[in-house]
Amino acid sequence: MQGRDGERERIRGLLAAARGGESGVLLVHGEAGIGKTALLDYAAEQATDGRVLRVEGIESEMELAFGGLHQLLLPVLDLVQTLPAPQAAALRAVFGMSGDGVRDRFTVGLAVLTLLSGAAAGGPLLCLVDDAQWLDQLSVDLLAFAARRLRAEGVVMLFAVRDGEAGAVVEGLPQLLLEGLDDGSAAALLEGLPPYVADRVIDEARGNPLALIELSAALTPAQRAGQLGPLALPEASSGLSNRLRDGFTERIRLLPEATRTVLLVAAADDTGDIGTVLRAGAVLGVAVEDLEPAERAGFVLLSGTSGTSGTGVRFRHPLVRYAAYRGAPLGRRIAVHRALAQALGAEGQAHRRAWHLAAASTGPDERVAAELEGVAEWAGSRQAMASASAAYERAAQLSEDPLLHADRLVRAAQRAADAGQDERCAALADRVPLPLADPGVAARFARARAVVELGFRRPQTAARILLDSIDSIGCLDSINSVDAGGAGRPDLVEPLLVDAVHAAFAAGDAALMRDIAGRAPGLPVMAVPDRLFGGDVPGALEALRGLVAGGRGADAGVMERLMTGIYCQLAGDHEAAYGAASAAVAHCREQGIGGWLPTTLHLLARTALARGRFEEAAVSAAEALRLAEYHDLAHRAAHLQAVLAALAAVRGQEGEARALAGAALEYARPRGVGRATVDALGALGALELGLGRAQAASEQLTAAVREAAHPLFALPLLPDLVEAECRAGRPERAEEPARLLAAWAASLGRPGLLALSHRCRALTGSDGMAEEHYTAALALHQDGNAYERGRTALLYGEWLRRLRRQVDARGPLRTALEAFEGLGAAPWEARARAELAAAGGETGLSVKEDGLISLLSPQEREVVRLAASGASNREIAGQLFLSPRTVGHHLYRAFPKLGVASRTELAALLAS
Repeated sequence: MQGRDGERERIRGLLAAARGGESGVLLVHGEAGIGKTALLDYAAEQATDGRVLRVEGIESEMELAFGGLHQLLLPVLDLVQTLPAPQAAALRAVFGMSGDGVRDRFTVGLAVLTLLSGAAAGGPLLCLVDDAQWLDQLSVDLLAFAARRLRAEGVVMLFAVRDGEAGAVVEGLPQLLLEGLDDGSAAALLEGLPPYVADRVIDEARGNPLALIELSAALTPAQRAGQLGPLALPEASSGLSNRLRDGFTERIRLLPEATRTVLLVAAADDTGDIGTVLRAGAVLGVAVEDLEPAERAGFVLLSGTSGTSGTGVRFRHPLVRYAAYRGAPLGRRIAVHRALAQALGAEGQAHRRAWHLAAASTGPDERVAAELEGVAEWAGSRQAMASASAAYERAAQLSEDPLLHADRLVRAAQRAADAGQDERCAALADRVPLPLADPGVAARFARARAVVELGFRRPQTAARILLDSIDSIGCLDSINSVDAGGAGRPDLVEPLLVDAVHAAFAAGDAALMRDIAGRAPGLPVMAVPDRLFGGDVPGALEALRGLVAGGRGADAGVMERLMTGIYCQLAGDHEAAYGAASAAVAHCREQGIGGWLPTTLHLLARTALARGRFEEAAVSAAEALRLAEYHDLAHRAAHLQAVLAALAAVRGQEGEARALAGAALEYARPRGVGRATVDALGALGALELGLGRAQAASEQLTAAVREAAHPLFALPLLPDLVEAECRAGRPERAEEPARLLAAWAASLGRPGLLALSHRCRALTGSDGMAEEHYTAALALHQDGNAYERGRTALLYGEWLRRLRRQVDARGPLRTALEAFEGLGAAPWEARARAELAAAGGETGLSVKEDGLISLLSPQEREVVRLAASGASNREIAGQLFLSPRTVGHHLYRAFPKLGVASRTELAALLAS
């Protein structure tokens, strides 16, 4: 460990903190041979008073779903039985210990976190993940998920990643870059060489410790003596990593043939299990004794911590494994994979066997393709979509039948889209031979392409892709006519239609929604937008009532539930929208539909925001944004940033509101994501209005209404626009939005909309009618929306004070102040307080409910609120994706800040 004093100190600090109960994470990265593995070895040597778990990535096994995670956790799998039942079931499923599917990958991540916390219960735990870039992406994601949530468990996780190497990506962890050694430290590794020779080796190695060692070891006696010509060492620009691999290859060629064979088997195997290696080796005529020369040469180490037999094979360096495998002729590699497939023929190893058979195949082979298809289905049922995609793709390559080839490629593209691999999905889709004769394959193909378009590009294009597929299937008559006799494939068309209308809604394109819905107005989920945007509002409301009351009940899919909630919100029925959104979220959680959970949570957050339940909206939106970022769903993240911007605007958090809205607009505007654009502009308008900048508010809100295009999409903006224009001294410009709001409120008949309409008519009408409208609005504000009631009461009180009715003004102004205090709507609270003081009222009438809560960090606030509701530490951990010990740590820090000593006192404090 020459020249690594600072790095070693950092490792010692993490381990010392773990002994005190704190957790730590570090991602060590650098080029091949720079010393990452040595630093991890140093950490293992220092962890003398705790447990050490270790896994090393293998390039040839990157597509084996959960393989890396299984190897790391194998020594502690007996703790699975101590996990909460859903978490235990999830881990057993991904490791093939049960036949169950995985409903929710986040449950698996939480299970990993809880398992690591349990493994550290008896003392510090050190987890070493070497060559993480060569682990399967699912394992890396889950380990990083756990690492980001470690707090007070006494767990240290060290990841090592090779720079410049394609493979799994580790994100969101603190990093340590290992650079080349300085000349003095490098020279210390070259003792015994003449200075001139040492200088040449140092120049060539560029401070890389492994290169220093290997290049010096490769010198001939004459070179060691200083006989170096200008070409005796390769030029540095020729590629250091390749020369290192070539050096290993040459040294491996000096081994006996039987040793090279068993070394090749170990390199091709993914289990690290000596029993598996020897069973495959026996097929090829080699035995355990043939490993001894490789052990003596330092190429492999035998340890007692891997595999079912208790002994594992570990390569000294990944480049040795690479050289052992790539240096062997193709024919020998094929023979080794066949032998491993034969050795893994036992029950429970079908997925590994299939991949080895595929590696041994040199042309189409339907038997192997079918086995790989089974592997893909197995991986897909466990939320391992990237692995499922890889298996489908390889199955397609081995398919001789053109129909099966196309079908498997399409399924590979679908799973790539599910995994968030949009570029790979597009590349796979481009390889699908067109036209597709089978309607089912064609429909799946269209949905895969549309998911990519919606998630990362233009939602309008996504809708058009789906419409083109519907037209090509050509069975709309069978949907719209009861006498069609089942012609065509209506079962394929309805999901395409629902996906298309959802994409059109994301674009904010009412005309496109009507066009899509008009193709099948007989479907309940299409009847609402067909009538609503076609001018038949009573018919649309009737159809919506039927959809809410009936639908398909428990058989309804997530998209039908989602669109029902969206229709309810468009119609101003926020209670029904909230119910539909809650049902959609519950459906996603219960069925493990993790990819759609951020979308349903987004709807839930919007409905909570529309009902004035800001804390609930913030929790749902924050969770959804975390999930969207985890899945790399940039489209949904933009929507959620706009919602969070609106919440920040209400609270007067100007910097945060502008940053969130700006991020949403940066993504949404160029891609035509109309709904996110409208919401972000509306949030900026609300921010300006709350801060008393009426002119700026008018500009933002006018732009938002213009972007919305259709009155239904603009309805939530109109009350703020009317108020902004009136406060800016331009009541004439408020008349048209007030008229539009009144017309739609009357058509839709929702009390909340009618209340807002009366408020706007009070602002734009004569003083003689204003009081009647204000009192009517307050009477209609009985839906529990304290924010909108407070806004109306504030305007009413301001109007009364301007008429010098000071005493009358105090009641509405006090109502407004208390509402805004309870909601944390700081700018509106300040305005109400100032108005009440000007009216001669007492402004210190109540204390903010969140006064002490504001002392807590955001994470502590979430934990405290759930604890006050009666949730246990385990339940809180499950909801917030933390470990139970971290939850306890947050409560330990929060109680003194709040001045409480128990959960009972905590609940009483928040209730007060």
